[in-house]
Amino acid sequence: MDAIVLAAGLGTRLRPHTLTVPKPLLPVQGRPILDWIIGALPPEVTRLIVVTNYLAVQVDAYLAKQTHIRDWTTVRQEVPRGTGDALRVCKPHVKCEQLLVLNGDDLYGAADLAKLASKPAGILAHPVAEPRNFGVLFPKNDDRTILDRLVEKPDMDGPALANIGAYVFPRSVFDIELTLSKRNEYEITEAIDKLAQLAPFHVVEATFWLPIGTVEAWNAAQTADLSKAKR
Repeated sequence: MDAIVLAAGLGTRLRPHTLTVPKPLLPVQGRPILDWIIGALPPEVTRLIVVTNYLAVQVDAYLAKQTHIRDWTTVRQEVPRGTGDALRVCKPHVKCEQLLVLNGDDLYGAADLAKLASKPAGILAHPVAEPRNFGVLFPKNDDRTILDRLVEKPDMDGPALANIGAYVFPRSVFDIELTLSKRNEYEITEAIDKLAQLAPFHVVEATFWLPIGTVEAWNAAQTADLSKAKR
């Protein structure tokens, strides 16, 4: 299995800390965020692709020193046009028939990623109290294990299952034609919706998730229990 980490963002909500360090390399308890992510990848992952743009040279330097995965490469997203575009630029570099795709600024549970990787196609989800701030999953069945559709920031009250930016796709995801969203971006969620109409798209509820999108969240992560983020 190939793993793709989407790490091209500017990290504007983490400034001034990201003015000289890319967000995926900000330290959490002495380790870069990206190091936590790579360290939690399941054993099935044999190759790593990291999508970069902002301060990409620093990401390359980190990857050259890390010891988690020997077979790695970086792909530059020249013009950031959304997560769907970031995935699309990886197509020439993917070697396997299945790929695990992760946001580059969230910490995930190692056991959760292993369970997700066991599915032919799927998404990691976490309960949230305020669904208006998230992309929300609507399952097809009562036990909430198969996805029907994704709705971005729905006008509804919680609790709900939120998309937390971890997916497993078949290689055929690259055959899906994406359209520009209202944000003038190509969204990975469009690909998920279309795949879910073709075959069962599994929902895996996460036992651990730590998003690091703001200075407050980054500071809180320094004292959080990260035992589940270790393989």
